[in-house]
Amino acid sequence: FAVVTMQVLFALLLQQVPRLETLKMFFLRRFPYAKLYLYPALVQGDGAAKTLVDGINFFNRKNGIDVILIGRGGGSAEDLWCFNDEELALTVYNSVIPVISCVGHETDFTIIDYVADLRAPTPSAAAELSAPDENAIRYQLDLLYKKIEKNLNDKIDFLSKILYTLNNRESLK
Repeated sequence: FAVVTMQVLFALLLQQVPRLETLKMFFLRRFPYAKLYLYPALVQGDGAAKTLVDGINFFNRKNGIDVILIGRGGGSAEDLWCFNDEELALTVYNSVIPVISCVGHETDFTIIDYVADLRAPTPSAAAELSAPDENAIRYQLDLLYKKIEKNLNDKIDFLSKILYTLNNRESLK
């Protein structure tokens, strides 16, 4: 039987290009049908929090996005400070689309980690946590297919017995 292809749309609020290639590899290894959208937000410095807020709002207006990943690789406390912005925290908290915070490394914590739907210790871990496993989906679909096939065969057997009984009734001849 054929598996229907499905897309999962991921919105990424990350800017470091080498990390994006790594994240893309993580997503596509687990789920080759993933479609990734990137919003070019700043992830440190003046104006970074505002571009992150704008990115979350942009994706919340777009149809079909399944999850937003917001973060960056590690850095100093100053580098990560924009992720402690109050307006950004409120925007993450109020997002209609689930948000995964993936700021820094395992030991780094920011305010958005506490208001996001999920905190991942690193951007790569966020990709692993959010991308469905294609093999697990195929296994579940195979189980459903077998269950449907069994139910249909049981129904056919049941109706065949009724038809046989009706055909062999003396009163109907």
